[in-house]
Amino acid sequence: MKTIFEKIRKYNLWDGQSFSAGYKREMYLAQIQKYIGNKLVKVIVGQRRSGKSYILRQIMEYLTGVQNVNPINIFYFNKEFTAFDEINNAEKLEALFKYYMAQFEVSGKIFLFLDEIQNIKDWERFVNSYSQDFTAEYEFFVTGSNSKLLSGELSTLLSGRFVEFEILPFSLFEFAGFYKREINKNLFLDYLKLGGLPEMLNFIDEEIRVHYVEDLKNTIVLRDIVQRKQIKDLTLFEDIFTFVTLNRGNLTSLLAIVKYFKSRQIKTNYETLSTYIGYLLETFVVHQVQRYDLKAKQALGGVSKYYLNDLAFKNYIFGFYPTDLGYHLENFVFLQLKRSGYRISVGVINQKEIDFIAQKSDKTVYVQVSWLLNNSETLAREFDNLLAIKDNYEKIVVTMDESKFSDYEGIKHFRPWELNLIL
Repeated sequence: MKTIFEKIRKYNLWDGQSFSAGYKREMYLAQIQKYIGNKLVKVIVGQRRSGKSYILRQIMEYLTGVQNVNPINIFYFNKEFTAFDEINNAEKLEALFKYYMAQFEVSGKIFLFLDEIQNIKDWERFVNSYSQDFTAEYEFFVTGSNSKLLSGELSTLLSGRFVEFEILPFSLFEFAGFYKREINKNLFLDYLKLGGLPEMLNFIDEEIRVHYVEDLKNTIVLRDIVQRKQIKDLTLFEDIFTFVTLNRGNLTSLLAIVKYFKSRQIKTNYETLSTYIGYLLETFVVHQVQRYDLKAKQALGGVSKYYLNDLAFKNYIFGFYPTDLGYHLENFVFLQLKRSGYRISVGVINQKEIDFIAQKSDKTVYVQVSWLLNNSETLAREFDNLLAIKDNYEKIVVTMDESKFSDYEGIKHFRPWELNLIL
């Protein structure tokens, strides 16, 4: 254990070292800081390389710099580091933690930061045991790259004694802050092409960006999914990833995708397709949005839409084309709504489609998205669909038009970079 302890030592603050905390994710930090100081386990989830580890370092920086926590009382462990491969279950993690406490004779509250915790077998029992220990003070911050992190034993063991935060890549606002640029149309167009993967924004060379995104995709697909789920048909899984990526924002059904593959002599079935897409959803690479019937007030199964967690997956693996812009705009609006804490569905009323129904607490917003309102047909489609809804909730249209339209029967017009003003 001594050897492992010496390895982990260089990643902690115990000897006075400091680490880069990256660009401050102010929105997430504000959300998490509200929960600091209690026994709730802070669970931070999200796609790989969306910035979870940096947020942990920013929280540690806050604890030592603002809360005056002794660095000795902060224990950080990242299972992604190969140096810690032998710490693969809860018993070994506990042995390492006890060794740390003995070495420093730690007194007072201990803050534990466990990064990519899903790689530790039975980690739930370790977290539950210490977080609920009423004889001592332990506060946990854990991260994971799988949405099923809380679907199993942890949710049963803790039964509500945790709070979850989903981390998305940089928003347009953060993108502008990172580059120290004004938020406007030109910045927005750059954002649609580059995406918001925090680390990738440090690269200037396009070839390096391509390699970075391909490496990220391969890590998620090959290591996080194919190996762990023991998928035998890698080619089929890659084909499904390609289909979902290229058809982001399109209404589709699993049966339709099965027929599509069969028409191209690719063998699959409903069950396999459903399972494989489920694996992609678990890693946060894509998000599924289901339809909702506004008249019947019920969810509609069968047909849904898929959106990318970051547009870099499309642009740097399959290319970026002018024809992508409309789909990218809709994907951007979806992510902005999700980032703002809304539950999102695709609306259906009188056989008309409402791009997004966004709801949180007592607020509902109906959103239509179009690249430009450049003809009467497009204008009628976007506004008439919203006018078919007879309640008094907020209705907006998001487009790239240079000039803003006046409010029409309560429907407001916004450019995409203005959404943060109303959401």
